[in-house]
Amino acid sequence: MDLLTLETPSLVLDIGKVKNNISRIHKRMENLGVNLRPHGKTAKNIDVINVALDGQEGGITVSTLKEAEYYFSHGIIDIVYAVGIAPVKLDRIAGMIKKGANITLVLDSIEQVKFVSAKGQQYGLNIPVLIELDCDGHRSGVTLDDSLLLDIGHLLDREKGVKLSGVLTHAGESYQCKSVEEIRVLAETERDMAVKCSEILRQNGLPCPIVSVGSTPTANFAKDLAGVTEVRAGVFMFYDLVMAGLGCLR
Repeated sequence: MDLLTLETPSLVLDIGKVKNNISRIHKRMENLGVNLRPHGKTAKNIDVINVALDGQEGGITVSTLKEAEYYFSHGIIDIVYAVGIAPVKLDRIAGMIKKGANITLVLDSIEQVKFVSAKGQQYGLNIPVLIELDCDGHRSGVTLDDSLLLDIGHLLDREKGVKLSGVLTHAGESYQCKSVEEIRVLAETERDMAVKCSEILRQNGLPCPIVSVGSTPTANFAKDLAGVTEVRAGVFMFYDLVMAGLGCLR
């Protein structure tokens, strides 16, 4: 192959290294007793995602509807759209669900529950939803001590057109850590918050079958994932200089 003659953009990979990267994370998840839900935003390629899914229960994560549509067109049905949902996205999502996709949405407000519920009823659907949690002050989501967690949970349980499927958090601040030990501490914070929020929901008679956490740094260094059902990560397929700087390539 002559790299100088390739049209850009082109994806050029050392498939042996990619498979080794994936295998290493698979072994970690197996040892920790959780399923891996690979994130499709890094690869944006069905062949790589299929390797990442090998031996897992199935299901991927995406960050855009174009990613969701691409992977669905290649036969992947179970998709978490891990970005806070906006009304403008719902017709496309409903269209994919009508065609057989199992798309789970993420939200963190009463307003979002109401417009997702309305859209679900409009299309005759019960759209599955995860409540987004903020475990590190890094992004959107409700916090452990916020009454909004139960307010959203109860509303999802009452409203038609939606279905509470669990909780989701992402330790985005892990990318700013200065040491492996910092990442390990944040990984435990991520796990602990998600599990405690799931317990609050269950103790109040609400369903919480999914407890979803994840980032590539915390996936590499978490010591305990008790109570977690799945880990989301994507950069581990290729790694990069940021991951090298965080010590993920040892």
